[in-house]
Amino acid sequence: MRLETREQAGLTPAVKVLDTQCPFCSVQCKALVTETWAPGASRPVYTVEPKMNAASEGRLCIKGMNAYQHALSGERIMQPLRREGAGFVPISWDEALDMIGKRVERLQGIYGRDAVGVYGGGSLTNESAYLLGKFARVALRTKYIDYNGRFCMSAAASAGNKAFGVDRGLTNPLSDIELAKCIILAGTNIAECQPTLMPYFTRAKENGAYLIVIDPRETGTSKLADLHLKVKPGMDAALANGLQKVLLEEGLLDEKFLRERTNGFDALRAHLTALDLEEIAGLTGVSAADIRKAALAFGQAPTGMVFTARGVEQQTDGYMAVRAFLNLVLMNGKIGKPGSGYGAVTGQGNGQGGREHGQKADQLPGYRLIENPADRAYIADVWDIEPEELPGKGVSAYEMMEKIHAQEIRALIVMGSNPIVSNPNANLVEEGLRKLDFLVVADMFLSETARLADLVLPCTSYIENAGTLTNLEGRVLLREASRAPIGESRHDWRIMGDIAEKLGRGRYFRFETAEDIFEELRVASRGGIADYYGITYDRLRREEGVYWPCPSTGSAGEGRLFADRFAHEDGRAQLIPVNNHELPEPADDAYPLYLTTGRVLTQYLTGVQTRRSHTLAARDFESFVQLHPKAARAYRIADGELVRVTSRRGSIVVRARVNTDIRPDSVFVPMHWGDTQNVNKLTLPELDPTCRMPGFKACAVRIESYISESAVGDY
Repeated sequence: MRLETREQAGLTPAVKVLDTQCPFCSVQCKALVTETWAPGASRPVYTVEPKMNAASEGRLCIKGMNAYQHALSGERIMQPLRREGAGFVPISWDEALDMIGKRVERLQGIYGRDAVGVYGGGSLTNESAYLLGKFARVALRTKYIDYNGRFCMSAAASAGNKAFGVDRGLTNPLSDIELAKCIILAGTNIAECQPTLMPYFTRAKENGAYLIVIDPRETGTSKLADLHLKVKPGMDAALANGLQKVLLEEGLLDEKFLRERTNGFDALRAHLTALDLEEIAGLTGVSAADIRKAALAFGQAPTGMVFTARGVEQQTDGYMAVRAFLNLVLMNGKIGKPGSGYGAVTGQGNGQGGREHGQKADQLPGYRLIENPADRAYIADVWDIEPEELPGKGVSAYEMMEKIHAQEIRALIVMGSNPIVSNPNANLVEEGLRKLDFLVVADMFLSETARLADLVLPCTSYIENAGTLTNLEGRVLLREASRAPIGESRHDWRIMGDIAEKLGRGRYFRFETAEDIFEELRVASRGGIADYYGITYDRLRREEGVYWPCPSTGSAGEGRLFADRFAHEDGRAQLIPVNNHELPEPADDAYPLYLTTGRVLTQYLTGVQTRRSHTLAARDFESFVQLHPKAARAYRIADGELVRVTSRRGSIVVRARVNTDIRPDSVFVPMHWGDTQNVNKLTLPELDPTCRMPGFKACAVRIESYISESAVGDY
């Protein structure tokens, strides 16, 4: 007779611990999710606790504490869905893959290989991001691939590459923050977007740091500041010019550093000398006295750091605005040493790694360039194809939407993204997606984009799909799979391999595990700017995380960059004059307010996942528009009422929140909601000429009461 344990007999709770990692922001906090089945219970109880790691120091925010809820949601897609009329019907994987193979071959046969595009996401693991780039170029053999990270980091990435010769989120480890004596946070609301990082800044303050926040709004981050510069939306480059001018006038320059380690300072000096500080104050809405106060604080501090994020970067001059802040760092010699450096605060969970290995239109793995013959030859050899088989450079994410609208792209495969909500000028994007001959979306949920698809493929969640992610400081982390896939969902990388088989290109994609893909990624990145060759799964398990570049298994990885030289061939950084930017759409009588967009604490990106968490959805169940009491009085808006916000491209209906935390000439709407609350129905289609970043952060709008407007004609 077999003896049962008390657990097997149902007398004691059954407990399973899932060792995982938050799927949301770029800190990538570790967590333990405990699943407990009490005797006789119909469903388990989940508890979550943070797990110690170097970046988060054992912290989790509200999003991380509740991430498991979307992974276990009853709204998860359990099997492939084919459109039938206005709805969907479940089909088998064989039917779904046959459908993709036939439709892709037919469309490419009629319109050419570039008739099919691929659209990825910044939350995919490094393995999936790498494979998606390979899938587009080797399985589909199309040049059209880009991803939603274009809207996150492209301005800072381009600026870092041009100024320093390399783009990595932080040039130094997070632990350096508490050594800085002056910190500038420009366009970043860390308290709500990366809240587990806030203790680094509070410790810096305790150590005597002077904190400057640049933001049009009062936020949880600005409340910690010693000085809050409430800049007019879109005027960050001009403000940075003002800060540089004061450094120059006050002689707060590191002359030796400029002479020995930079190029271009003479041109920058001449440019700054010609600027007028009072004119800059008028452009930015920040007084000359406050600009001077901020510049003196930074210039006189022995150590200092500058951080930028989407507030600076999501502009039609985002690249140049970041370059202006990098000038500030370089003029003062505050880089490459403890307590001094620059950080681009990555938004998405794998925004850093996602752009390093081939999801961007112009890139190949290891941050290689697709138009560089040597880079093409190297990657072609790794992939066992001829260099001439690789397609050329495609276009950026929003430009893909324009080509879809023009029907130059006839089919689109979307993986881990929701472009109908995340792109600017969203009405045009929706019109374009509806024109497609074939739209495939791989996702966990019926997102706003998936609802338009011809075929929806169920993907695994973060607790089911193993892989590596690279956090904001360039530290590669391993996320283990802790749970079996739900229903018939498949790993995104497995789906790519399955489609490749149908297209007759399967031999290039026969991987059994995520680690198998990472082993190929290591070789593909070897010798590139983002060199992962020395990183292995075994090392990541032993060491928790490893910084790149890491060229050999004996290398510790570089936590602090540029101690001795920059990554340009001559070892020097590049300074550049930056013009004061004029907004592409200034406010006028018809559209008198400036709209800026951003995030709230409980939601993430387009809300596809966080809005499926009952705890998070209960905290913020609808969007809103924040406006100043002066604006509310002028337009007869009451706090809490529904209002219509309109730009030249569209309108949305949201609820008003009236407070003094925003400038009187500006309004703020978060980016996490779709449909009638999709703020990107309002935003500009104009792109930064260098990095192709849309200008999300400043456009002209008007605001009016929705209730009074709706009541017209009722009586």
